Amino acid sequence: MPHRASAAACSAALGVALLHAACAAPPVKPAADPVAKTGCFATGDGYLRARLRGAVELDLDWKDAQMQCEGGPRPSGNGVRVSIGGPERGDGRRIRLVFGIAGISEGRGGQNLRTNVTILFEGERRVFATLGDDKCTVDSLTQQRVETLGASHAIYRVEARGFCLGPASSLSKGERLLLTSFDFAGRVEFDDDDRHAPKTTP
Repeated sequence: MPHRASAAACSAALGVALLHAACAAPPVKPAADPVAKTGCFATGDGYLRARLRGAVELDLDWKDAQMQCEGGPRPSGNGVRVSIGGPERGDGRRIRLVFGIAGISEGRGGQNLRTNVTILFEGERRVFATLGDDKCTVDSLTQQRVETLGASHAIYRVEARGFCLGPASSLSKGERLLLTSFDFAGRVEFDDDDRHAPKTTP
């Protein structure tokens, strides 16, 4: 899945230079990418609400039909990654939030989970990242299996809420952006390759 792979590259700890290069590149237009479709679930109950303060001041309130949702296990095997893109704003511009949530596994819920956050302004070459999971916390998280695609592939609805006490920093400028609160229902997928992948140090 190209988009899921892109989200993984953007929030993995590969160094600031690689992160900036991967995330700041102009996005593939949806018409040319069959995976870049909107809507998280067949039931239409995905959402994201968030408050951004600092370099920009935005109150986001996205509904399922406006969103692009991808997700899966973190490369380290410690937790899940949830990527949510909002409505396209013209000229390929879109805001995307990527949450790397530690301390949970497939189908499990949790509380007070350490979280790193990457905020991408796609089409504008602007990326903000906490570059660690010590600035943001998911207060509570639940996972519910919503689609059965066979024994080797499962899709879960991840519902979470939380906040950040420290800002995400720009990877190219001296700007900062604080995600004061967030609340979302997004999607993660697991298959046999994920379940049997060797675990590495987070």
